[in-house]
Amino acid sequence: MTVGGDGMCGIFGVVTTRTRSEVEEIVQRAIGSLNQRGPDDEGIEIFADERRGLTIGFGHRRLAILDLTAAGHQPMVDERTGNRIVYNGEVFNFRALRHEMEATGTTFSSESDTEVILKSFGRSGERWMEAITPWRGMFAFGLWNREDGTLSLVRDRLGIKPLYYHTGADFIVFGSEIRSLLASGLVPRRLSPLAVESFLREGSVEGPLTILADVYTVLPGHHLRYKAGRVESIPYWRPGSSEAVRPLDSAKTIGEVRDLTRDAVRLWTVADVPISIFLSGGIDSSSLVSLLRQTGIDDLRTFSVSFPETEYSEARYAEMVARKYATEHRTVILSEQEALERVPKAMKSLDQPSVDGINTWIVAEATAAAGLKVALSGLGGDEAFLGYRFYRTLVRDEKLRHLATRSPERLRNLAARVIRLGARGAAGMKLGELLAQGELDQHTVRLRRQLFSQRQRNRLLGRADDGDGESVARQMLEGWNDWQSRQCAGMDLLNKTSALELGGYLTNTLLRDTDNMSMAHGLEVRVPFLDHLLIERVLQIPGEMKLGRTAGKAPKWLLVEAAGDLPEEIIERRKRGFELPFRQWLTGALQPLVDEMLERSAAQGLLDRTEVEAVWKTFLAGRTTWSRIWALIILTHWIDVNL
Repeated sequence: MTVGGDGMCGIFGVVTTRTRSEVEEIVQRAIGSLNQRGPDDEGIEIFADERRGLTIGFGHRRLAILDLTAAGHQPMVDERTGNRIVYNGEVFNFRALRHEMEATGTTFSSESDTEVILKSFGRSGERWMEAITPWRGMFAFGLWNREDGTLSLVRDRLGIKPLYYHTGADFIVFGSEIRSLLASGLVPRRLSPLAVESFLREGSVEGPLTILADVYTVLPGHHLRYKAGRVESIPYWRPGSSEAVRPLDSAKTIGEVRDLTRDAVRLWTVADVPISIFLSGGIDSSSLVSLLRQTGIDDLRTFSVSFPETEYSEARYAEMVARKYATEHRTVILSEQEALERVPKAMKSLDQPSVDGINTWIVAEATAAAGLKVALSGLGGDEAFLGYRFYRTLVRDEKLRHLATRSPERLRNLAARVIRLGARGAAGMKLGELLAQGELDQHTVRLRRQLFSQRQRNRLLGRADDGDGESVARQMLEGWNDWQSRQCAGMDLLNKTSALELGGYLTNTLLRDTDNMSMAHGLEVRVPFLDHLLIERVLQIPGEMKLGRTAGKAPKWLLVEAAGDLPEEIIERRKRGFELPFRQWLTGALQPLVDEMLERSAAQGLLDRTEVEAVWKTFLAGRTTWSRIWALIILTHWIDVNL
């Protein structure tokens, strides 16, 4: 008998006062939009809460990774309590949890982690935090409590798995993708002006907002409860603690991090199907390969994408790692013409507009084409181990900014305005806006990744005003940012920035795009470096020690030490992300797509045509990055396809 969890899936649900036939139609439409997330099975259940006059509809699409039998079919019901669940994800330590529950008399009828989650959460009552605390993994689920008529929407601590919701006068609807909410027919096809500005600022939409008005994401590490028409969001995890942040013994710290990373990799590779690794030849993915070898896994398959343009090719490094650890390696060479064929397909897969994600779609396609269902990614390594370049100048930059903030506010704002108005490049604009900021918070951290400045956004949007209709969205956004900042209080500067990056760029862009673009191919991506026990411990290590700059350490030296035997060339190579050669493509094979999108943008009327054309001309002149014009193309395309 196969033992394990259910794997990645697509989920949908609605709670409403409408009739059974209406609810059935709603669920059928919505679940049909999630086929790509779960090609192995479909389940729909419509049931009534007659005491409260409610009809509940749950739908599920299954990608079977563990427990490949029908025992993992969803929606799943607890026969004793009548509680029901639709669940996406995996709690990797569910076997240990199950044994503890069996010791206290709980019985099980399947070998699925879904049943463990259903029974441990549903029976905990008001002590639901006790149920979640030991879970290790990535998950998002909706659970109906029959006894008290409560819908619980729960998302994992780091926001690895997505979960969206919308409330109306007589209903709440939730799902794995906002497109499933649109397909339900219950969600108005209206853009959120506040989210559009967020996208233009950062290249993705900042949670809890989504690109759609009045549609929100369940926050990472939160339990959202819906009862009698009221919504309450309750946090059950914080990113770190200021406790135990003190000078530590280097050898002891290395040993702890090594044990935690090995344990996370071992736990997150439980599967009844072969596992592959996205291998770029950087420190994160190379460390994963090394750690997997240390755990005793023999059948290692690695995938990478390369390009004829040698400036962007990382094939040499990936193949070096593959040879050292004897993996079965495959490199997909993507030509400019092949990009022309793939990029439009990838664009259509975006659940929300994002300047990122196309790269993940391409490597996920290659992995899935080889017949694989599970891949490991090194996501989280840069945020947890301070791998981004700006960490190495952050302390200096913040000292300079604090010196500026001691100046009279009127003088500081004037200087910031002069710098912004006179800036010819992005760096000058960011400097001007940084000077106007107060304490380090999510807004200040995100300025380092700013796409369009406030002045540019105003011009592109024609000073569009979000109005009173977005007041709730603004309050939710500000409340989430304030909450994150409070949880980081007491951390040193580097760890605070790390925690804010984990709850910002990582969640809003990297994890969201990875889930969306991999599931477009029925591929599950796991991220062992985001095991919450590892994250909690790493955030307790003093930032300066973790950075290793004063001791002359290499970037991410703690992760390098944990891996133990990476090739020196991998450790010493200059960091670069997995970047597609869009600068060449946009003026080559993708030029017709650019022209088409610029015309559609003008027809839509959201963006000022003159300003859009100015961005394009600036790009052609080599005075701005490809990501700015690409953002406008992506936004235009998403609106055209979905609205």
